[in-house]
Amino acid sequence: MTALIADYYRHLTVDLRRSDHTVRAYVATAERLCGFLSEHWGEAIDGATLARITAADLRAYLARRRGEGLTAASTARELSAVRTFLHWTGTEPPALKGPRRKRSIPRPQAPADIIALSEDVCESAAEPWIAARDWAVLLLLYGAGLRIGEAMMLPAAILPLGETIRVTGKRGKTRIVPLLPELREAIERYAALVPFALEPDEPLFRGAKGGPLSPAIIRRSVQGARDRLGLGARTTPHALRHSFATHLLGRGADLRQLQELLGHASLSSTQIYTAVDAAHLLDVYRTAHPRA
Repeated sequence: MTALIADYYRHLTVDLRRSDHTVRAYVATAERLCGFLSEHWGEAIDGATLARITAADLRAYLARRRGEGLTAASTARELSAVRTFLHWTGTEPPALKGPRRKRSIPRPQAPADIIALSEDVCESAAEPWIAARDWAVLLLLYGAGLRIGEAMMLPAAILPLGETIRVTGKRGKTRIVPLLPELREAIERYAALVPFALEPDEPLFRGAKGGPLSPAIIRRSVQGARDRLGLGARTTPHALRHSFATHLLGRGADLRQLQELLGHASLSSTQIYTAVDAAHLLDVYRTAHPRA
């Protein structure tokens, strides 16, 4: 089993170039499945024995996972990861429908709330350069639509800044993102204040001790700020990216253009924001129309 999982890990990282987060999730699922089947069948698991898996075996595995507290959405993701693993071993996954789940739409934040959140994060920073760093990071999420992981991966080589930056997204796909003047100013102010040398081949954003900045630091800062401001639990760093997309679409951006800016591989991923915009229009209608 160890050799099988090790080979799968190499496939995900080297052949498919999946993100660290995706690799961890997929490998963990493969390990759980093999562990369950080893216990279920009473024998060691390898590629040959996996070929015997049936729909009943898979249902038993998912039932255990649901018993461990998985939601319908998480169970659907688990089933997808299992299918990916089985396909890789050369096994045709048993036909099995995943649990029904309602697809939730992103919840954009109001611009005023985003500014208040960002200001609160900066006011709570331990040092001026950290406040400048956090302000630049949050502006990248809302002003340029970056994922938090993409912002953390930006190299110092983007300095000096021009009107655009090259961003590396999922699966190593790169895209060009325009920079607003306010965003350029925020990054340049951080670069002027940071007490560590910003070598071109090193990360742009640094932690308090000079190492690469962890996304968890930004997430914790945002969580603290939203609690102090009384904002909802959906106010996360990723919600700023959702807000970027929704606000652009509401002001007439084309879906294809938005797809390029967000770095979505498929237009279907971008189309969810049309539902967000429609939901906003319904809210306005219900609030403003005298007969609503």
